[in-house]
Amino acid sequence: MKRALAALVAMLAAAAASAQAQNAPSPLADVSIEQKLGAPLPLDATLRDESGRTVALGDYFHRRPVVLAFVYYECPMLCSYVESGTLKAMRALSFSAGREFELVTVSIDPSDLPKIASAKKADFVRQYGRPGAEAGVHFLTGPAESIAAITRAAGFRYVRDPETKSFSHAAGIMLATPDGRLSKYFYGIEYSARDLKLGVMEASNRRIGTPVDRILLYCSHYDPTTGKYGLVVMRVVRLGGLATVGSLGVFMVVMLRRERRRKKA
Repeated sequence: MKRALAALVAMLAAAAASAQAQNAPSPLADVSIEQKLGAPLPLDATLRDESGRTVALGDYFHRRPVVLAFVYYECPMLCSYVESGTLKAMRALSFSAGREFELVTVSIDPSDLPKIASAKKADFVRQYGRPGAEAGVHFLTGPAESIAAITRAAGFRYVRDPETKSFSHAAGIMLATPDGRLSKYFYGIEYSARDLKLGVMEASNRRIGTPVDRILLYCSHYDPTTGKYGLVVMRVVRLGGLATVGSLGVFMVVMLRRERRRKKA
């Protein structure tokens, strides 16, 4: 009886300890990307460009939409996948960095140096292979207070391991309007070139893109929960109806002209 009671007490103690461990706060609980659509970025935050020159985040806005990425340049794994996914999506776009949009990559590690950022940019631009891309691709570093202000405004939450000095962070990129407001979030390490193109068009207030691109954007809707665009069925049906009416009108005009020519003959 005593042995059974002791075993029961031990089981209860183990269960309690397990519950406490599960309920204990985990550092990874602070790692996430919180969408802040429409929120402004701190454009007055000071950073350093690849040459070490002091710049403001706002120096890269006001003209074009901005693709914004947060990484750190000594990252052993995840950041390289984010950069690779961004590069892959950009290479598939007909739009080019420096012409229709800007790419701004900000290191979340205050100890990263402009020299490292310069090497990262050079490698990215080389692989991108678009003429004039140097003017539209930016790899920035900065002080802790500026990094904290920008990532906080963007909803990018990360933690640093005090022992390994590495960062735990989520994967994704963001899109901001020319006036510095967050417009779209794309999650993961691979990004749809189609979704990115539609996002850039929408962030530019439809000032760029071909007529066909604008029709595709009209028929699509951004879903914040998935970070992807999907077709809006009713808009597709509406366009199909307009196309049918237009085709019928053209057919009637052609037939009337034929009839007139026949009567004259």
